[in-house]
Amino acid sequence: MITDGTGGERSTHSSDGGQRADSAEVMAALQASLGESYIVERELSGGGMSRVFVARESGLYRTVVVKLLAPDLSASLSTERFQREIRLAAALQQANIVPLLSAGRSNDLPYYTMPFVEGRSLRDHLEREGALPVRLGINVLRDIARALAYAHAHGVVHRDIKPANVLLSGGTAVVTNFGIAKALSAALDDGHQETLTLTGIGIGTPAYMAPEQAAGDPSLDHRADFYALGCLAYELFTGGPPFRGHSHEVVAAHFRDVPPSLAATRKDLPAAVATLVARCLEKDPARRPQSATEILNALDASVDMAPLVHRRRPRHGLHGARRHLACTRCARDLVRGGHHVGGVPHPARSGLRSNPRQPALRLAARAVRRRRRRHHPAAAISAAVTDGRGPYR
Repeated sequence: MITDGTGGERSTHSSDGGQRADSAEVMAALQASLGESYIVERELSGGGMSRVFVARESGLYRTVVVKLLAPDLSASLSTERFQREIRLAAALQQANIVPLLSAGRSNDLPYYTMPFVEGRSLRDHLEREGALPVRLGINVLRDIARALAYAHAHGVVHRDIKPANVLLSGGTAVVTNFGIAKALSAALDDGHQETLTLTGIGIGTPAYMAPEQAAGDPSLDHRADFYALGCLAYELFTGGPPFRGHSHEVVAAHFRDVPPSLAATRKDLPAAVATLVARCLEKDPARRPQSATEILNALDASVDMAPLVHRRRPRHGLHGARRHLACTRCARDLVRGGHHVGGVPHPARSGLRSNPRQPALRLAARAVRRRRRRHHPAAAISAAVTDGRGPYR
């Protein structure tokens, strides 16, 4: 599956018929603006704020995505402020951030280019496969937290963290559209900003919007991204966002409602992760984590507590692979005259080597042979090497 972060590739005709009938004309105008540097190949599905095209860079033969802002959005846009914010976002160079490559205008419509990422969006993954396994979900959140930590350290707030803006590629999650919402918010006049806030276009998405962002608080800061991350994390582990319904109902819920606890809905989730998500979803920014590094440290500490995605159950009643392995090593140490049993240095090493007829040694060797033939339980091996006979009393 190939995606640019809009949720998947699909045709630009059929249901969009009338709206996309001018696709050829728009592509031609965009090609004229791009000149010989890029060759526009086709159009992808676009969101409410832009139309998305795939192009090939002539010099380096790499595929890029060209996002062309919608005309109604561009009408009230300050080009100078938009370009200034785009330059700030383009300076972000980190492994978990899809970078901006260039920006310009086509028929008075601003556009920007980004690398074409092979993979699929997190939105597409959730729609196809549902909630993620715990360990995979934690790893995705860690990648997003790394991207936020780097961007916030450079003064860039995303403002639109959501599954459609997270791409899964090569076993890594990368965040796209960094700085675009901030650029649009800074470049729009006040009247148009209020309209977009209500519709969730351009400067946020209702299902993932922090209360202060929905209220249009001018003092909004990086902690709004943590609230959106909490909404995204909730969806990763449950299959759906914390609040659902029409846009105005969802926005109202962000102000007044508390979602069901993850600890109750996802039993295999480490308690530390459930607590972290609940903190991110606090209505008051002061009660949320204060930095992405704090979130990343909490996730790093909890990853070892998460169950493995695929765990093979021990055979023949063995209650733990570690115990099984430890007991087997004990027996083999005895056979080979090893230094220790169970990690404790053994003082009779020389006696074992000099007298191969020691009772404990014979029992250990017999236990190893039985295990090889019949997958003998680890408990029997443990009993064979610690049964009170020989030097291991």
